[in-house]
Amino acid sequence: MASRRRLLLLFLAFLITLPAVTTRLYASDEIEYFAWLRSVVFDRDADFQNEYQHFYDAGVSHTADFHETFLERTTEIGRRVNYATAGAALLWAPFYAIGHVVALATGAPANGFSQPYIAAVACGSAFYAFLAVLLSATAARRLFGHGLAASLAIAGGTPLIFYAYVAPGFGHAASAFAVSLFVWVWLRVRDRWSIGGAVALGLSGGLLAFVREQDVLLVVGPALDFVRYWVRPSSDSGAQSRPATTQPWVAAIAGTLAFLVALAPLLASYYAVNGHLGATETAARKMNWAAPHALSVLFDLEHGLFAWTPLALVAIVGLVVMWRRNTAPDIRWIGGLMLLMVAAQAYSSGCVESWTVAGSFGQRRFVAITPLLIVGLAALFTHVRATWPRRSLLAVVALCVWWNLGLIAQFGLNRMDRQKLTLMDNARVTFLELPLQAPALAWRYLTDRSSFYKLPRQ
Repeated sequence: MASRRRLLLLFLAFLITLPAVTTRLYASDEIEYFAWLRSVVFDRDADFQNEYQHFYDAGVSHTADFHETFLERTTEIGRRVNYATAGAALLWAPFYAIGHVVALATGAPANGFSQPYIAAVACGSAFYAFLAVLLSATAARRLFGHGLAASLAIAGGTPLIFYAYVAPGFGHAASAFAVSLFVWVWLRVRDRWSIGGAVALGLSGGLLAFVREQDVLLVVGPALDFVRYWVRPSSDSGAQSRPATTQPWVAAIAGTLAFLVALAPLLASYYAVNGHLGATETAARKMNWAAPHALSVLFDLEHGLFAWTPLALVAIVGLVVMWRRNTAPDIRWIGGLMLLMVAAQAYSSGCVESWTVAGSFGQRRFVAITPLLIVGLAALFTHVRATWPRRSLLAVVALCVWWNLGLIAQFGLNRMDRQKLTLMDNARVTFLELPLQAPALAWRYLTDRSSFYKLPRQ
């Protein structure tokens, strides 16, 4: 009963935050994600000509670059290119349906483009971010007995909050949800690795790949966990005894088939747009599988994850502590696997030639590892209870959260170079100027948000 009451309070708190969601599309990536939903629902096809033309004519992205990329360039079979997957559209679909009902009830154009549809999708992104935080908190609680504080800190101290409330048209909140669901399922089924558990994990693994292809590398952690479960005695792994009727190859085949079933829509969408079961050639040319930028994407002072999001470094230190210092062998093993999953994400992001994601807020390709960061921070909270003062860690976390919120404010107000960090200038504004301006800016954001959009873009 207490847990249900707590869950209800959290959901009510989320509902209270909905007025903070920005209900508009702005960037070309947002248009790409939204185009999938509108094209499939209204046109029953994967041809985005009319969607792109609509947003170009409406001035949402009326630039020469947008026109050349999306209204002139074509795929191998002559369709308009779309570098986004349809996975986010699948998750947004129930909210899009609500938007359609609202459009019919209010007299707004029921054409898939009008404000009720866009507002519904934006709120859907915020909802999936909420679920990602909730599932990740539950996963951390399963390991350490607590996780809410860590999950709220990561939500406020990483780009997740930006892509849930400020720019919800991106698919990153949906990606964070898909990976959080995958991690949550993994930690629940790993004790026995039943056939049903393997199927559930395979389906959630296929979903995370459908929402964002690069996230498929995250399956390496649970896959190694499954192998270890069957090759080592159960007493070493900390798991329960193996079910006598389940053979490892049966669970492996069942999980693999479930993964392929969930992945099939991604392959079908590739074929519909590109004429083959893979990304378009222009996207493939952006990838260098030697990952020459794997270190830069983490440590670069202008574009790296740790400069934009220092709380991520704190959380990864927590995973290291979990791997090296925890007294439970099984917890240490999970910590090592999660570090490997973080490394897999750094590898995939380092393969992209446009690794700096300049013009975007932070290293947005790492939003997907939200559950790993929450587990890492929860591990660190657990560790410091018995070592150095907890208040010191809380102070560091608070500073990291304020740094993230300060960058969001500067980014939204065009008071920073959107192409890169200038650390000293950003720090001066974040820690010296914004504390005095924060109340007025928050009120303006809630009551006169359009005034932010009137500022010139850099």
